[in-house]
Formats: sequence, structure tokens, C-alpha cells
Amino acid sequence: MCCLFICIKQSSSFLRQLAILSLMFVLGFAWNAHYAENRLSNLLPPEMEGTDLTIEGRVVALPQGNSAGAKFAFEINEPVNHLPKRIYLSWQPAWRNPQAIPEVVPGQCWRFKVKLKRPYGSLNPYTFDFERWSFHQDFGASGSVRSGELLLSKDIGLTEFELRMELARWSLRKKIQKLLPEDARYAGVIIALVMGDQNAIDQDDWRIFNATGIGHLISISGLHVTMLAGVGASIAAFIWRRRSWPLLIPVGKVAASAGFMTAFFYAWLAGFQIPAQRTMYMVGVVAFALWSGRNPRSFDIWWWALALVLLIDPMAPYTPGFWLSFGAVAAILYAMGDSSGLLGIPTGKELEIHWTDRLLQALREACRVQAVVTIALLPFTLYWFYQVSVVSPLANAFAIPVVSYVVTPLAIAGALLPEFIGKWLLIPAHMAMEYLAVVLDWMASWNWSIVWAKQPEWWSLLLSGIGIIYAIRPGDLKHHWKSRALALSLSMPMFVPQWNYLNHLPLAPGEFRATVLDIGQGTAVLLETANRKLLYDTGPIQGKKDDAGQRVILPYLRGRGIDQIDRMVISHSDSDHVGGAATLLRQIQFDSMMGSLPSNNPLLQNLQTRKIPSFPCRFGQRWIWDDVEFIVWHPHEETLFEEQYSRKPNEMSCVLEVRNQQTSFWLTGDVEKQGEAEMVERLAPMRLKELADKQLIFMAPHHGSKTSSSLELLKNLEPDQAFAQNGYRNRYGHPHPTVSARYRDLRIAFHQTPITGAQVWTFKNNAQFSTQFWRHDINRLWHRSLED
Repeated sequence: MCCLFICIKQSSSFLRQLAILSLMFVLGFAWNAHYAENRLSNLLPPEMEGTDLTIEGRVVALPQGNSAGAKFAFEINEPVNHLPKRIYLSWQPAWRNPQAIPEVVPGQCWRFKVKLKRPYGSLNPYTFDFERWSFHQDFGASGSVRSGELLLSKDIGLTEFELRMELARWSLRKKIQKLLPEDARYAGVIIALVMGDQNAIDQDDWRIFNATGIGHLISISGLHVTMLAGVGASIAAFIWRRRSWPLLIPVGKVAASAGFMTAFFYAWLAGFQIPAQRTMYMVGVVAFALWSGRNPRSFDIWWWALALVLLIDPMAPYTPGFWLSFGAVAAILYAMGDSSGLLGIPTGKELEIHWTDRLLQALREACRVQAVVTIALLPFTLYWFYQVSVVSPLANAFAIPVVSYVVTPLAIAGALLPEFIGKWLLIPAHMAMEYLAVVLDWMASWNWSIVWAKQPEWWSLLLSGIGIIYAIRPGDLKHHWKSRALALSLSMPMFVPQWNYLNHLPLAPGEFRATVLDIGQGTAVLLETANRKLLYDTGPIQGKKDDAGQRVILPYLRGRGIDQIDRMVISHSDSDHVGGAATLLRQIQFDSMMGSLPSNNPLLQNLQTRKIPSFPCRFGQRWIWDDVEFIVWHPHEETLFEEQYSRKPNEMSCVLEVRNQQTSFWLTGDVEKQGEAEMVERLAPMRLKELADKQLIFMAPHHGSKTSSSLELLKNLEPDQAFAQNGYRNRYGHPHPTVSARYRDLRIAFHQTPITGAQVWTFKNNAQFSTQFWRHDINRLWHRSLED
């Protein structure tokens, strides 16, 4: 390292720059390696998964939830047996003995009885990666609390700044919840604007905010931090200039320091989110420049903020907030570089301009800033969220002034001031949000308010980036507007369907693809032919508002650019198969539905309301899409939508076979031994002969339970490979060890989604098929071809 410094000092200008870049690369690589090593050393040993443990420690972050359940970060005191120091716990009422969960507060010391597992989450394309998030947050394990005993109501040292800020955030949240009415719908929005906690915002409200493009406002934005920093600087300047203190330290330096300290404390109070970090660092760079007598350029401030964010958090680029925050500021600094003022405030001789002209100029600049941000963030928005709000400019024209200059100041003042004053500030803040929501809801209801598109490819992102840089460049818009529009047209490929490594090439007639989603303890499989799509089951539901449709299936379909499905097949009425249907029906167009459901099932009523045809699934049904044949093997041919099943729902599961010339792919739902015996009877020698020369892929019925996958059925079908969709370390023990052993004894490869992640099976016309397994643990089996 010393030799490198000597070389840098003695080398030429070019070599010196090259050496500096090399040094920065080495230091950056070393820092990232150290960061990753620290987190990987914090993981739970595999042999301790699922064991009953008693641990002691304290709550170290703002908990999420209420008396019906809580999730929180927990730090173990003096970990033993190689337990990780920091873990993520979920405390839910026992389903057999439900009772309210005690209030969990940052700083509390608890003794818990827990079951832990290594950080694990379902792994699918385009969906939330819990394992990456856990790595980012330094959680070495996640687990569930069986019981708890409060040891100490407050255990915070004088030097523990972070924990004290978490306790302050909890107190603010409680205060806001107390001062607002219990039925205040947008209390979660007020909390998010004050302290960055978005967990209490309803999903329906998020849908409206995203549809109108104002989701960036419902958080701690850089504008809010800057506004508070300005207030802090103004108050400090007002106090400091009252006496002779400016003779000791200039007012500007004191104001800059006060602004930075205000931004510092508020950024921590807001959960240290990346937009807040970025603004805090930019304010700090400006303050340092004033104290040191420097005059930094705008992009110098931006680069320093970027470097500090990456230094503290190397994984920041994996979050949307990083790109949206730094991208928006970079676009504004670049596009408005030679304007008379970023806010339209004239300088020098322009001060002589009449105030009406200055106001018009300010409005023009504000409109240009909004247009620049909207255009510049287009690639990031499509990449992360697969949608573009057409009404965003209009919605933001209403929302930015209301949220930034009415709701947020009132909410922050109401949260920080004494309760007898704060209540009368929080209530009008909530009322303003209610009136704004009425306008936003109206805009979101327009059919053309959103344009959906699949996640763009890297080359289309690069092409659009080049066009956008040219289109928003500084200069008078009256000149070269045609070339700007032409450059902006380079973004059009992002909206055109493309084929990538996930989608392979377009399917030809006679070919089909099956995507087995890593859905947890449930079922959801997307089948595609050349021009048609079928969704078999819609995954589980967890709680009142969390279902696999919202969490996994819809993001996957949006990322693929799929907004229409020809047929939904519901195997039976269990919640782990029908849980996501209601969510999907609100967002995706379905042409028809078939399944095994009782006539009083809410899904049938939902379909009737939406005028979507539905019919019962029964043996003997068959149809052909694009030279691919679909055959129903169960339940019996007289099945109807009845008030109640004559048998248990599992035995009424709709069993569907999909076949082409070379392959037979079976979807079995939760059918058990009785239904399997009926299927064996239907598999007459003639029908078995049709399957003899085909590669057969078989879904293990009922997630591999011991009451299914009968030896008789497996010997008749003789599958080449099998798969199961089940939850990781699920409480049912699926797949059962005897069933796994049965597949192993019959030499049937058995793929389980907790091990493979999402599975993509593609069946071609050339007697070959390929598989893609999404989980890193098996080295991502990309394009592994298997010959018949």
C-alpha cells in the first residue's frame, strides 16, 4: 500500500488518475468484502433450525403490528451456542389459543421461548427477496415467539443514540395514533410523513397513490428534510444575530451547522431512509463548505452524498429508494444547470422584473422540474414497479403543494408540539389528506391512468437513458424541441414486449411452459402455450390483508407484462389454493374460470358480479390450445357446484393434465388416496399406452402429505420427475418423509420449491425440455436440457 502511494505521488497526471482509481477500487472491494463477511458470520447454524430455544435480549428497533401480532428486531444478550447477535422475530397469537400480544417497545428486555430458522423467503422473479432484505438488515435468523416474559421495561444506555431514536419514533407513533380519531383512515399516511413508518397504510390506498404517481410523497422525502433543515437554520440565525455573538462566529456558519444538526436528527427520527440520508449528507457538505470557505458546485455536493451513502451502506443500490432519490436530484441538477434559478427566483438584474413575470417564471421552472423528474425516473419506475402513471403530472400538481406545504408541516408540528396544541394541527392535516385522496381516487379510476409494462431489459434501459439525457439537457426548450422529442422516443422499446433469459423464445404451436411459483404452503402454477395462458390455483392467504396474489403472483405477472389470463382453474376450496383469487380478479383480466367449489363460495359470487363465466371441473373435459391438449382426470363426471361437498374438499380436487407430443405434465391439487384410486380406475390400458412414450412430470398431491402419492398411482403413471409446492419447515411436515422415500425408491427425481425456488419448465417440440430453478443454493440451473 505504501508503494502505491509513492507511485501515485511520483507518476504523471494520467497515471496518477489511473492509480487513484485503482486504489479506490481496491478499497471499495475490501470494504464490501468486510461488510459481507460480517453479515455472513451472523447466520444461525443449520443444525439449530427448528429447535426450541430460550433467549434473552432486547428490542432494538421500531416494532410493526398491534395486539393481534408483532414483528420486531431483537438483539440477544451474550449469545451462546453460536446464535446470531441480531434476529427478526414474529409474535403471533397461537391459533389454538388466541390471545392479545403484549405491547412491544424499543429498549424492553425480554426472555422468549422461540423457534428459529435461517433467513428464508420464497424466491421468485420480480418479487420481494426476504433473504436479501435480512442480509441488508444484518438479521442472522428469523423465528416465531412461543411465549415471552418481560424482564425490564427500559434498558437503554446513555450512549445508545440509535436505540434512543427508535424509542422516540415509537413515542411519536403512539402520540399520533392517540391524537387522531380511531377511525382516521389516513393515520398511517400521517405517521409515514412524520417518521417514515409506512406499514399502517392500507394496500388499497397504496394502489391509488401508485396509480397517480404520488407514492414518492408518502414518505420522508428529501424535500421534507430540507424544509426542516431550513427551519432549524432560520431559527438559529434569528437567535444568533440578536446580540454580539456574530463577532465570534458568523451567522451563516451557525445557521449552516444548525441546519445540518436538524437534518441529522430528523433523518434518524425518520428511520435513516436513503432519501433522508442523501439530503442530510448534502446539507452537511454545504455546511462544511461554508465553514471551510469553499464554494462547491452542485454536482460536487451530490457526489459526496453518494459516496457517503455507499460507504455506510454498500447494499443501498439494491433498493428502489436509492435510484429514485439520487436519480431525481441528479436529473434536476443536470437539466436546470443554466436556468435562472431552480425555483425560478431571479438574481442580479432580473430582480427588477415585475413580480407577476417572476411568478410566471417560477411556475415555468416548477413545471419543467416536474417534467424532468417524471421523464428521468421513467426507466427506474418501470424496472422496479412495471408501471407508469399517465396522470402523474396532473396528480402531482395537486398533491405536491398539499402534501409538502400543508399536510407535512401540520403533521410534523402536531407530532412535536404538546398534545393540547398538536391535536388541533394533526386533525386538519388528516382532513387535508382526506380531501386530496378524493381527487386522487377519482384520477386513479380513469381507465387510462396507468400504463403497465414488463420489466425492461438492460439494453432498453441503456438506450432510453441515452435518449433521456439528451432530451432533458439544459437549454431553452423552444429550440431543438424536435430533436428532444426524437431522443425521448428511444424510451419506446421499454414498452414493447421483449424476450429474455427468463421467457426464452416465443412458444411455437405444440409447445408449452409451466411456471411453478415458490408460493409457500400452497399452490400456484402458470401454464402458457403459444397464445393462451392458464393459472392453476392462486396460493395461500395469511391474515386479513396478506395473500399470495398480492405478494407473489401479481408482481410476477406484472414483471412479465401479463395483464390477461384465459382461464383460472381452482383445484378446490381450501384457502391455500384460492387465497389470492380475489386480489388477482381486481387487477388481472380473466376470461373464464373452472374448478371444484361449493356454490356458496365467495369466489363464485365474485365471478358472477364481474360477469366472468365459471363452470365445474369434471372428469372427461378436454380442450386444445395451440396444439397443446388439456385433460381433466378428477373429480367424477357428474360434479356440480353444490351447496356442500359430499366428500372432503381435498378429494374433490381438480386434476389437470397438460400434454404435447413428447410430454405429459400433471397438476393434482390436494387429491388424496381415495381420489387417486378413482384415477387409477380411469387410467385404462389404452390411456396408459398414450402416456408410455411421453416424459411425465408429476405434481406430488397435497404438497407431499402421507395421505397421498399412493404407490399404486405412481406405479401406473411412472413419472420421470415430480415436484411439490410447500412451505419451508412448515408445521404440517410436508412432504412427509415416507412420501419422499417413496419417490426416491422409485427413482423419481423430486424437486421441492423451498429448495429450488420458482421452477420454470419449458417443453419444446424437439423431444427436449429445459428447467430453470431460481434458488442460488443449487447454483441456478440455467437452461439445463434433459433429453427424453
